Amino acid sequence: MMTKVLNVWWDGSIVGQFTQDRHGDIGFAYAQAWLDDETALPLSASLPKRLERFSRRECRPFFGGLLPEESQRLVAAQALGVSPANDFALLDRLGGDVAGALQLLPEDQEPVRTEPLADQQITPLDEAGIVRILDALPTRPLLAGQEGLRLSLAGAQSKVPLVLIDGQLALPVPGQATTHILKPPIARFPGTTDTEAFVMKLAAAIGLEVAPVEPRSANGRPFLLVERYDRYRDANDVVRRIHQEDFCQALGVPPETKYASEGGPTFKDCFELLRRVSERPATDLAKLMDAAIFNLIVGNADAHGKNFSILYDDLGPRMAPFYDLLSTVAYPDLSPKMAMRIGNRATLAEMDADGWKAFAKETGIGLLLVRRRVKELADATGEAIAQVSETVSPLAIDPETTNHVAALIADRAKLVSLSI
Repeated sequence: MMTKVLNVWWDGSIVGQFTQDRHGDIGFAYAQAWLDDETALPLSASLPKRLERFSRRECRPFFGGLLPEESQRLVAAQALGVSPANDFALLDRLGGDVAGALQLLPEDQEPVRTEPLADQQITPLDEAGIVRILDALPTRPLLAGQEGLRLSLAGAQSKVPLVLIDGQLALPVPGQATTHILKPPIARFPGTTDTEAFVMKLAAAIGLEVAPVEPRSANGRPFLLVERYDRYRDANDVVRRIHQEDFCQALGVPPETKYASEGGPTFKDCFELLRRVSERPATDLAKLMDAAIFNLIVGNADAHGKNFSILYDDLGPRMAPFYDLLSTVAYPDLSPKMAMRIGNRATLAEMDADGWKAFAKETGIGLLLVRRRVKELADATGEAIAQVSETVSPLAIDPETTNHVAALIADRAKLVSLSI
């Protein structure tokens, strides 16, 4: 059996080849033309431009990191009839539209020429169509294998990328760049759509840069619509892809070990990464510090290395807007321990002045600045809660959930303010 090849495309050019040999071993090598182009960026901070091929150990964190995780990967693999451990087979079937600017296509295929949205033959989904998607996702994550769709997003939560045209959702035509992500509620936990919408809008209200979200419903079935920050529309209304990678990919950490307790990135690693990669490190370090503090305030214990990303656009490498912000402590079945410890403190109850001192030391940010931001963000969050509740509650499927989360976060904001 010959080596299998997927060409890795970035904005109409081949970056290199992702391969699988007859022993099932994967690798990646840059194309000579890409190496020769001094303006061409590396695929990842963990895959610098070089002539030698990257081994499985070197390239798997990036390529495996493009795929869904945990049960989503398992069920998608079952729907496609491939092994869940086979990254190559999964990307062969799902790699047409991934996070960032890339498309992974078989050697006999080229990217579809992109046209303005208005010119494309796209049929908007009615409410029944959206419900059909919501019903299909538990057994067919990312609609794997359906109607020529080849879509992939990382994460352990159910979701599907779609196109929004004139306020209406539609499935993309094969090869088309999607514009939005539809996230159904998490089955085991009531009201996650309302909770995530509230926390995301709260983050925006206090000045954090977040992906825009909108809670919606179809025939009474709730879902969250998230605008993709790795897409933009050009002057001709053509949807373009922007390259991005999450912190695990950038640090060469495979998705199975994304949690710091399992060897995944710590805040120290994340701050060091931004110092090394970011075009404007001071701005991005401040953003990451704000995210750490905000996640503690709202009780988002699941902020691991795959929940932070770097965007590679015309402004140079920079921290991407925040996404997947949820108050996990609102669900008692979930662990209250932070995925990334703050100054060696794992929960809000443990947080104290010494914890913030240790956080300042490990991140290389001055203690006075850390303490000032903790106070500012805690106070701003407390003040913004009522106003955000007013805007989110009318849209909420379950206003009781929103009220419960709002009260919980208000109490936490007071405690965080006292912790310095």
